[in-house]
Amino acid sequence: MKLLEGKVAIITGAARGIGKAIALKFASEGANIAFTDLNIDDNAKATEAEINSMGVVGKAYASNAADFEDTAKVVAQIKADFGRVDILINNAGITRDGLMMRMSEQQWDMVINVNLKSAFNFIHAVSPIMMKQRSGSIVNMSSVVGVSGNAGQSNYSASKAGMIGLAKSIAKELGSRGVRANAIAPGFIITEMTGTLPEDVQEAWFKQIPLRRGGETEEVAKVALFLASDLSSYVSGQVINVCGAMNC
Repeated sequence: MKLLEGKVAIITGAARGIGKAIALKFASEGANIAFTDLNIDDNAKATEAEINSMGVVGKAYASNAADFEDTAKVVAQIKADFGRVDILINNAGITRDGLMMRMSEQQWDMVINVNLKSAFNFIHAVSPIMMKQRSGSIVNMSSVVGVSGNAGQSNYSASKAGMIGLAKSIAKELGSRGVRANAIAPGFIITEMTGTLPEDVQEAWFKQIPLRRGGETEEVAKVALFLASDLSSYVSGQVINVCGAMNC
């Protein structure tokens, strides 16, 4: 039997990158996938089609994850469409880097809202569903810079540190109802975004990583699968770094 047979997973920001890798990994293990993105573009449609080709149900939803009311409506629609929610992966995120002295209020607010408030919005919306089911797994996608900090990324680091504190708090609040919450802290992961960096910049990054390479999105997805499935049935309130020992 597959690890997530018959489960329903919500994955935010899953049209591409790490979110897409998680969606496909979960689908390969039998989960039906509801995934969100700001707009349903060609990438989202392609991801939806790929999920459906795997013998499970995949559906893309347009969602402004930073908007509280919009998130509540989307989760209600997902519940109506799928009948239940077993897994929530809070993956939506952006960067607006800059040194603190030059960072605008807009850069700060945008990153906090998209990265951290979105996780609050979705957890708030799915909590009653999971509590009623007396089961559920919530995974917040943090970052190694949420653990260690990083110059020029105070907004991003703060948002990702908040994701860790949020997961730990929810683990304590909802544990008695059978709901678990954890966080994943990826390091340098090779995606379309990082792939556009000049080769010398990438090599400089790799030299800081004891494993001497960037991570693959599939490697993050495997950890998400562990935390979403019964393989981690007694794991809650934890942070797992997926970083090749960088900043660990």
